[in-house]
Amino acid sequence: MSCPERDPCHRRPCLYVARLLGAERRRKQTPKGSRALTPFWQAVLVLRWFRGDKDVPGLGRDHRVSRATAYRHVDEGIDVLAAQAPDLHDVLDRARADGLAHLILDGTLLPADRCAEQTLSVKGEPIDLWYSSKAHRHVGNVQALSSPAGLPLWVSDVEPGSVHDLTAARTHLLAALYKAAADGLPTLADSGYEGAGIGVLTPVKNPSDGQVLSIGNRTYNRLLRGLRGLGERGFALLKGRWRTLQHITAGPGRIGAITRAALVLTHFEHRHLPGIR
Repeated sequence: MSCPERDPCHRRPCLYVARLLGAERRRKQTPKGSRALTPFWQAVLVLRWFRGDKDVPGLGRDHRVSRATAYRHVDEGIDVLAAQAPDLHDVLDRARADGLAHLILDGTLLPADRCAEQTLSVKGEPIDLWYSSKAHRHVGNVQALSSPAGLPLWVSDVEPGSVHDLTAARTHLLAALYKAAADGLPTLADSGYEGAGIGVLTPVKNPSDGQVLSIGNRTYNRLLRGLRGLGERGFALLKGRWRTLQHITAGPGRIGAITRAALVLTHFEHRHLPGIR
């Protein structure tokens, strides 16, 4: 088993998660010494899972706890971290206070298991709710706002893979973005969000009649692409650091909580949490 207490780079997030887990045990009035692992070693188990060690029974053996206990510890760690995720309105208020020129809206499809669930399409035809024809697999759709520098600031709850990015954005955040745009904070997005509304800037599409875009529109698209480019690394940052997001083996309904928990860990490591310097 790894020994994160010997590495300050690993020890800091372990101590942070351990503090959250300890506070949760006090909230539940868990008797001292009644749990198989201390908050610190539970935090080690949880962080190993987030970093890609998804063999939960194997993690349990490493930490000398049962399979069921290991699963419970991971679920508890996800929940206490996800509870620290920032509210959308707080994120927008902080972005304005920090003087950000714009935000980046992007969506991603996170692969997951155990997704068989039928529903009806808009045409009334039966479809697999969690299957994405774009990704050709079962996925969850998560939306995110990132800073111009590419730090993910907020993530939405999960929508099934059959849901389009624009529909998911309308469900979770477009109304708040309109108010932010009115206050001087626009949002940049790709062409998948065309028609999102005022304040959400998307590329100008090529004319369907074969005409060439004007020089002004081509310049606008190039500038928009350049500004979006760095900001759209937000999901790459999340999935690269917290490799469990690359394929989630939990039920699809847990994707949102897992992604919010990974966001909180990212904010901690980048010293973006309130009070963390």
